[in-house]
Order: sequence, then C-alpha cells, then structure tokens
Amino acid sequence: MAALDSLSLFTGLGLSEHKARETLKNTALSAQLREAATQAQQTLGSTIDKATGTLLYGLASRLRDPRRLSFLVSYIASRKIHTETQLSAALEYVRSHPLDPINTMDFEQECGVGVIVTPEQIEEAVEAAINHHRSKLLVERYHFNMGLLMGEARAALKWADGKMIKHEVDMQVLHLLGPKTESDLEKKPKVAKARLEEKDRVTAKDVVENGEAVVQTLSLMEQLRGEALKFHKPGENYKTPGYVTTPHTMDLLKQHLEITGGQIRTRFPPEPNGILHIGHAKAINFNFGYAKANNGICFLRFDDTNPEKEEAKFFTAICDMVAWLGYTPYKVTYASDYFDQLYAWAVELIHRGLAYVCHQRGEELKGHNPLPSPWRDRPIEESLLLFEAMRKGKFAEGEATLRMKLVMEDGKMDPVAYRVKYTPHHRTGDTWCIYPTYDYTHCLCDSIEHITHSLCTKEFQARRSSYFWLCNALDVYCPVQWEYGRLNLHYAVVSKRKILQLVAAGAVRDWDDPRLFTLTALRRRGFPPEAINNFCARVGVTVAQTTMEPHLLEACVRDVLNDTAPRAMAVLDSLQVVITNFPAAKLLDIQVPNFPADETKGFHQVPFGPTVFIERTDFKEEPEPGYKRLAWGQPVGLRHTGYVIELQHVVKGPNGCVESLEVTCRRADVGEKPKAFIHWVSQPLTCEIRLYDRLFQHKNPEDPAEVPGGFLSDLNLASLQVVEAALVDCSVALAKPFDKFQFERLGYFSVDPDSRQGQLVFNRTVTLKEDPGKV
Repeated sequence: MAALDSLSLFTGLGLSEHKARETLKNTALSAQLREAATQAQQTLGSTIDKATGTLLYGLASRLRDPRRLSFLVSYIASRKIHTETQLSAALEYVRSHPLDPINTMDFEQECGVGVIVTPEQIEEAVEAAINHHRSKLLVERYHFNMGLLMGEARAALKWADGKMIKHEVDMQVLHLLGPKTESDLEKKPKVAKARLEEKDRVTAKDVVENGEAVVQTLSLMEQLRGEALKFHKPGENYKTPGYVTTPHTMDLLKQHLEITGGQIRTRFPPEPNGILHIGHAKAINFNFGYAKANNGICFLRFDDTNPEKEEAKFFTAICDMVAWLGYTPYKVTYASDYFDQLYAWAVELIHRGLAYVCHQRGEELKGHNPLPSPWRDRPIEESLLLFEAMRKGKFAEGEATLRMKLVMEDGKMDPVAYRVKYTPHHRTGDTWCIYPTYDYTHCLCDSIEHITHSLCTKEFQARRSSYFWLCNALDVYCPVQWEYGRLNLHYAVVSKRKILQLVAAGAVRDWDDPRLFTLTALRRRGFPPEAINNFCARVGVTVAQTTMEPHLLEACVRDVLNDTAPRAMAVLDSLQVVITNFPAAKLLDIQVPNFPADETKGFHQVPFGPTVFIERTDFKEEPEPGYKRLAWGQPVGLRHTGYVIELQHVVKGPNGCVESLEVTCRRADVGEKPKAFIHWVSQPLTCEIRLYDRLFQHKNPEDPAEVPGGFLSDLNLASLQVVEAALVDCSVALAKPFDKFQFERLGYFSVDPDSRQGQLVFNRTVTLKEDPGKV
C-alpha cells in the first residue's frame, strides 16, 4: 500500500509511471523525494503543478545534505526558486556553505531570488545576440548553430527562463529568415578540412571506445594542469559532489590549509607484494604528474599492512621504477609508520560505538549477502577488552576481527578494520600481531599526510563511502577521493598470482621477462621511460577503463628510440661474402653516422675488409619478380661504404646449400645506381640476440569465452627465438646493460643484463615501422 501511495504521489509530481517506478527502486532518493513532496503540499495547501514537481525531483536527486531539504523546499513551494538555473545555484550554495546558519540575504542574492526578468529584456538580449551573428546567420540560415544565440542571451540574463529565451530566439530567427526552404532542410555538407582537424583532435574518449591510434593534442602535464580536470581547490573539499560534511568540517579544513599552505598533495600507494606493471605507470604519471603540474608534492607511501605477502625486493623494485619513470617522491612513507596512531583511532571508534569485535570466520563474510554479525551490538566495554586481547595475541588467526559499523556503496556491510596475523613484519618485527586492512588504513593515512586529492582507480569507487565515513567518524581531516579509469593491454596478464603461475610453468623466466608487461620487464626489453610516459599521455586522463593494443605502446617506443638510439649494423642469419677485387691492401675505416638523418649527432667507425657478412635473405639465386637485393645480374650497394658489389660466383657445400659468395666491387658513383643498399658487417662481434613476440595468442587470454582452457593454454610457443651467433659491428663493443641501438633494417635493440665481458646479449625491443615501399 505504501508503494502504491508513493507511486501515486510521484506521478502527481509529473513523473511518468516508468520514471516513478525506477525512483522507488532507489530507497534513499524515494525517501527524500517523498519528504520534499509532503512538505511542499503542506506549504501550498493544494496539488503540486508539474513545473514545481520537476524542481522537487531535481532537488531530491541532487541534494547531498538532507539537513537543507526543508529550507530549499520552502523556496520552491513559495516559487521564490522557480527555474532550473536557480535550483542549481541554490544547491551549489548549500554545498559550499555547510555550516549553520545560512545567511538568507546572501543566499537569495546568489540564487536570483526576487530578480524579475521581463519579456522586454529577453527580447533585447536575443536581438543583441542575433545582431552579433547577423552576417553569418544570413549566409548559413537554419544551418547556423542556434545554441550560440541562446548561450549569449543566457549569459546576459542569468536568471531568465530558458524556455522563454528559446521561444524568443525561434520567433526572431523566423522573422529574420522567413520559413525554412528545401535547402534549409538538407543536411549541412561536411568540409574535408573540418574532418581532418577533428581527426587530429582525438580525445581520451575516442581512445577508450576505439583502442586504436591516438594523437593527443595536449601533453600529460597540460591535461593535469589547473582547471583541466575540474578537481576541487585545496581546502574546498566540501564543494565536491558527494563529499560528506559535519559540524567539524570547516574547522578541520582551516587547520589543513594552515599545515599545507594551500599546496596540492597526492600520493602513490602501492602494495609491496609484487612488481609494478603498465597499469601502475598510469597511476604513477597521474599522481606524481598532477602534483608536479600544479606545483604540489607527491608521497610514495607503501601500503605495508599484509606482512605475509611483502618482500624487500618489491620495495626496492617499486622505488626504482618510480625513479626510472622520472619522478622523485617528496617523501617515502609507510602505512606502518602510523600503526600506533591507527590503533589508537580503532580504540576510539569502539568507544564511540562505531566498531566491534566479531568472531565470524572469513568464509562466513564472503559473498554478496553474508549473514549479519550476531556480535554487532555487543557492549562497548566488552569489545574494548577483546580488541586488547587481540593485540596481546590471545586469539588465533581468523578467530576475531574488528569491524566497522557501516554499509558500503556496493552493499557490503561492516568491513573489517583489523585482523590477527602472526607473520613478522619487515619493519616492525613481532611488535604487532594485528594489522589494519586497506579499508581502514587508506583514508586515515591520507588524512595524516594531509593529502588533498586521493587519486585511485575506478574499482575503489565502492569504498568512497567508507573513506568519508571513517574520517568523519573520528573527526579528522577528510581528503577527497577521485577515481580514474584503469589501463589494461590486450595480449597480456598483469595479475601477480598469474605471473607467478607463468614463472612456475616455465613460460617466463621471472617478473622481468621481456615478454611481460611489468615495468621491470619493459625496461629490460628496452622500452624507454619517456615512451611509457608518452603512452600514458596519449591514453589520457580517462574515467572509463581502457584496454589498449600493444602496438600503440610500441609506436610510442619507436618515436623515442628513433631520436635517441644510435645506429649500428647487425646480421642475424649470416652469409659470407668475399670481395675478390677489394680496393685496398688493408682494412678500410668507414665513418658511419650515428643518426643518418642528423649527422651533427656524430659518427662511429667500423672496419670494412675483403670479407663481409650479409643477411642470407639479402641474396637469392632465383629471385621472384620485384626482388631488389643481390642476385645474378643485379648488384647491390653496401650501406655507408660508397661501394657496390656484383655477384661472380656462388660457393655451395656438399648438401647444395650456399656457403659463401664471391663478388667484385666498384665505386657507387661509377655506373648505374643499384636498386637497393643492404647492411653488412666485417670483423664483427659474435653476440646473442633474443627476438620477442607476443606471449599469448588471443587478445584476452583470461577470458574463458575466448580461451576456454585458461591463459596457460594460450601461450605462443614462438614468443622467444634466440639467435646464439648473431654478428654485430664492433662499434657496440663497449655497450652496457640497457644501452639501446637501432640495428639498421632490423629494429631497435637493447643490451640485456645477462651480458658478460666479451659476450653481449641483445633484446629486440620493437621492430622498425612497416614501410610498404621497402622489400
């Protein structure tokens, strides 16, 4: 019966039956709307017209502070607030003035109460806007963007009714242009230039939807600077939609500003139980980048609250990766730095009746609808004694937890704040046998460090309610949590558990295997940190989760390495070539530009002798049509030497395989220009070269629909090919691990840490760009 009464009440406000039924499904909204409608009816003493009902619905659905409901309803019912613009201004005013009492005179001035906009004023404002655009309007007629006229009129008359402005625009345009003609009804033709410009302005949204090539017009710093993200200013947390205020909020924010001086503060808070991956690169860029772009500071805080999974190597690797990406933390902190304070606050929560000791087992708390705790209402003194017993080690693991009394946004009830663990902690040793959870620790550490913007990925949105609740429950400074979209890649897994399975199965060597997308793996493969940062900038600061193609990351890598990786020559599958008429009695020293497109960047020297080695694929006895490299009657040039070689004799072994070639040479400036120039080496180093490809065959190896047998069944058996006796020119002899080169015509390569004196190992980072004109 109550539902039917509410349905009737809501439809009486002007809601459609469908909209009314949808509203009833939202308990909080329907309760607030019911209260607003009831109060309005009492004020009006009659039925509510549709215009008033629309405003009441807008109020109920957007008001975050129920204390202001009666105040605002009174203004709507008395028609002092009678437009959507006024309602928006009123909601903004109460959000930015959370403390009582409200200054009525100031409120009414800010909301346009009592301001009367006459039809004559609307007519004049519209006429002025039309005169401003008159010449273009006469040319484009009804293809002109009429929204410009409405926007200018609204700007001149802030409190005017939008419908009246639209009506006046329609009337004056009709008077000026007359009725629409057939040409006015045709679709406006698109201009090719406009399409090109629009294509060049690819947005972050385009990236999310298409996952394809992106050209971001803004650098990451530009995306993160100032007002670009529409974030709140330090100290104005209360202006953020959904932020929960208390009578202490404004005093706490005042103290916060005194401590920070209005400086932006962010933090990057990884768990030290695994290696960072490509998704973390976005988080690092976002947190450190936002602080840097706005002259703020960023903490590197380790969330070290689970000693079972934490290892020293992970702490070191995380610090290394942050530095590798080019960022320096303002300070490195640990959740364990605050264990004493966190414990004291937990005791305070119990004292306030907002937490209790529970004995439900872990398996009983799993699932969407776990049974309510039978210990939820146990006496405060009892919970205090039991929590102290937990700290003193009188409970086994799993026998007792401390739980907070709240319902989270995802419906999860009473999240755990503390649990018993007897694993020694890497920093505090055996001092503690109880450890706080993420839900309890995270917001309070943010509060202690006076973080202004707590930036986290979208999956933590369900914890926002507990974030605000816990800070307010303890009357401590409450930062603002902002969520952004997670970054994923196709053909990859980044889960710590699954990478361990890959290592155990022998599919990869370790966390830094170059086929993985951990940051240590990408560094080992040769990806420059600038390329990863550029990739994050191209993805953009998106709210939606993005899953990108690996070739987009590789394109960023090529862009950087093309300008930074000096050239060298290497031969993977060698074929010996003897020059029978070599023009000198000894080796010639050839000057090779480090960057052929810019010789100001220097040269390196390589020897050129009567015996050289070329790629076996650069010679064919019986070439197919279009083949341009070495063949009978088809000479080729040797890059950088100024010489052309021509085949004279093919030497074959007993099995008929080509073992070597005999050629003659001539100067390149004498005779016909060859169709192609090939790379070569002489007096080379013998090196190991590792050629990497995708680790998985399918885009989504973890998707059962795509890979029914599980990700381990989807391995690409050709993801690693090792060339044990590759030949590389001697200019790389002194190269160190992580030095990078472009091996001409082959790709970009990086020196692997497995390299030893006299035995260099190279990883292929990426291939060269595809060029359809090359053969």
